[in-house]
Formats: sequence, structure tokens, C-alpha cells
Amino acid sequence: MELIPDLLETLARECLLRTSYKQFPLISSVCKVWKREISLPDFLRHRKASGHSQELVVLSQARLDPVSQLGSGKTIPTPVYRISILEPESGLWTELPPVPGKSNGLPLFCRLASVGTDLVVIGGLDPVTWGTSDSVFIFSFLTSTWRNGRSMPGGPRSFFACASDSERNVLVAGGHDEDKNALTSAIMYDVAEDRWALLPDMGRERDECAATFHAGKFHVIGGYATEEQGQFSKTAESFDVTMRQWGQEAKDFLAHGMSTWPPVCAAAENGELYACCRRDLTVKSDDTWQKVVNLPDDVCNVSYMAVRRSGNVVVIGSARYGEPSVGYNWDMSNSRWVKLETHEKYKGHVQAGCFLEI
Repeated sequence: MELIPDLLETLARECLLRTSYKQFPLISSVCKVWKREISLPDFLRHRKASGHSQELVVLSQARLDPVSQLGSGKTIPTPVYRISILEPESGLWTELPPVPGKSNGLPLFCRLASVGTDLVVIGGLDPVTWGTSDSVFIFSFLTSTWRNGRSMPGGPRSFFACASDSERNVLVAGGHDEDKNALTSAIMYDVAEDRWALLPDMGRERDECAATFHAGKFHVIGGYATEEQGQFSKTAESFDVTMRQWGQEAKDFLAHGMSTWPPVCAAAENGELYACCRRDLTVKSDDTWQKVVNLPDDVCNVSYMAVRRSGNVVVIGSARYGEPSVGYNWDMSNSRWVKLETHEKYKGHVQAGCFLEI
């Protein structure tokens, strides 16, 4: 069956390649042929290669619901987290539909990862009971629908590192159990198969660690062991997905002064690793950290960062905890910060994020 009757396949496919991701649910509902076409991995690869892909910054962000009534008669704001989407190219903000049955919002401190055209939301704490959650929710940008994934195995785990290979798998490592014991264990989730697999343990315990994925490796950065309690390590470990093994621990992966709090990291396509720590944007190239630029004063408390295909860096944060969230784009070609316009609705606190090119 033809994609578009009486039109050459190459031209018809070009029409689909140029559509906005927001039109994908409509395209999927038109006919099975169109739905199959935009679901193919080759479609996304061609879309990126032709320059028609769209970059999205996906955030777990708080909004202030009407105040909750307390037994004493007092009222306090109740933070409810939902998924916000920033399109850095246009500066537009939108909000995804809520997870069905989650009227109290996303789990607190959940982790986000992107795989193909899916957004994966993993773990966190129940916003009502504060119990540890092993839930997995998956949002399809093709159909604009949520589905439940297989629960995370291995017992309660929170404040873990999480990153994806962007194509099929989400990797999880470290964090702590319900007794606050830091963990060495690691697991991997195959989104297409809805299946978890146990991975070899890391070489050391890592609670509140950071993670990024680059060049076939899952890099777990910093964190602390049970007895260290907040004394963040400068070390890092890398898991080779193909070889299914951890490499030798990098003892001084982080520079002096970067280990007092987990840095917010993001990898660039050219192999460089960027990090926001304290008031600086820094880059690691050839095993050496160098300062790129000072962060703007109103975003120095960075919640999330991403490196775009152009090499520009997006940072989301605030002047200090409790202040409104703002966003900036570091324009590499002109060496300047460009502030992103943000509607009042999207200035809530950000707990987690991921980057998606669709």
C-alpha cells in the first residue's frame, strides 16, 4: 500500500519526515501504513540525518496545586510533579498528559530516560506515603499514551543513577535501600521487551551518584558509601554494554572541589563531558577539567543540563533552592548565555530530566 496515493514513495516519506513530533499521534491514527512508517528505527535515523528532528528537554517539574488542608486548620502548598517539555530551538514549553491513576503527581525523585520515541519514568518515592516505588511508566510520543512497564527488581532502591543508550536500554546503578545502605548493584531495562536484567556489581557502593551514557558505556559518577554519608567520592566507574563488564575505577575522575555535591553532567557527541558544579560550567576533554564560563547568577543552582547536537548547552536551575526555575542556552559559536523565556506555569522546581531527539 502506498504511503500517499499517486505520490512517489520518496516524496511521501519526505512529507512524513518534515512533520512535527506533536503530529505523530494523529499520523499514527490515520492508517496502519503511516503508523508503521514512523515507528521504524530507520525513520528516526533519516529524520535526524536530514535535519528535521526536534530536540526536547524533558523535566519532572513541580507545579503548585491548591493548598492542602491540615488537621490543625493550617494550609501549606503541596508540590505535585508532572512532565514538562521544553523545545530549546523554539523556546516553547508544553506539558504531557498525567500518568493515569496518579492524581498526586509523579513519584518524588523519580528518574527519567529517553529510548527512541519513548519516555521512561522509573522509581522514586510515593508522594503520599513516601514509600519507595519500583514503578516504571512509559510514555509514547508516537501515540501520546502512557503504559505500565515491568516493575524494577532487586528490592527497594532510591536516589540511584540512571541513563539510557537512547535506542533500547535504560541502565540503573547504586542508590540506597530502605535502611539507607548504599548499593553496588546494577540492572538494565530493555524497553522493547519490557524485561529487566541483572548486571555485575560495581566496585564500590554509590549512593546519590550521577550517570551519563556515551560511546557504548554507562558512566556512574561520584556518590558515597554507607559509612561515608554525604562525603561524595571523586571516582567513577564505566560499564561497557557490549562486553557486559565494568572497567577499572577512575580514581580522580572529578576535579578538586567537584565532589562536595553530585555534579550535573551531560555528554556531547564529540566525546567531551560537561558538568555544572558550584557556579561554573566545566568541560572534561583528554582527562582534564577546564572551566568554560561562569553560570548566570539566577541559574547557578543547576537541576538539569543537556548538550545539543550543535554543541550548545542547555541548563535549567535557579538562584537557590525554592527560587523560580529558569533556563539558559550557552551559545558556543558566540560564547554567550541566552536566557530562555519561561511562562510562570513552568517555573516550578525541577527534580530530574532527560534529553530526547525525535
